[in-house]
Amino acid sequence: MLMTERDRLAEEIRSLAARLGQDRTSLIPILLEVKRKYHTIDSYAMQVIADLLGIHPVEVNSVVSFYAFLGDHRQGKFVIRLCRTISCDMQGKSRVKRQLENDLGIGFGETTPDGKFTLEYANCMGMCDQGPAMLVNDRIYTRVTPEKVHEILEECRRVFGVHAAETKEVVFK
Repeated sequence: MLMTERDRLAEEIRSLAARLGQDRTSLIPILLEVKRKYHTIDSYAMQVIADLLGIHPVEVNSVVSFYAFLGDHRQGKFVIRLCRTISCDMQGKSRVKRQLENDLGIGFGETTPDGKFTLEYANCMGMCDQGPAMLVNDRIYTRVTPEKVHEILEECRRVFGVHAAETKEVVFK
């Protein structure tokens, strides 16, 4: 039987709901899993989730648009979030920002054309005594310098390799 991409997405969401629960309390865990795998949560996914959980699609959309980590915009495989608090400012955040933009060729709020990296700002990460702080997917980096930016980006790029598939999962050491 031929399955479309939407069929696969719907099947995966049904599987997530079966595993995580089919009530309102499962909404965020399901959304996080969909975002982690597909790097976006489109209107079709929101409708399927709403149907499975028995809630209105507007509720799903409200949650997606409220939380910056969810968002309905497409993100890269690696989402790099740089803390924008004043304490990170005072510890050299602007140099780190400039290095990230130069190395990736994009500005904050953008994704590289190959879909591998997204640059975003984040509000306080609670690492004010170790700034500048940066989050790459779920891993936090502290006392980031422009030199450290090179190492972090190379670590990310090694995950892809020359022939790596886009769907390869990210495993940090």
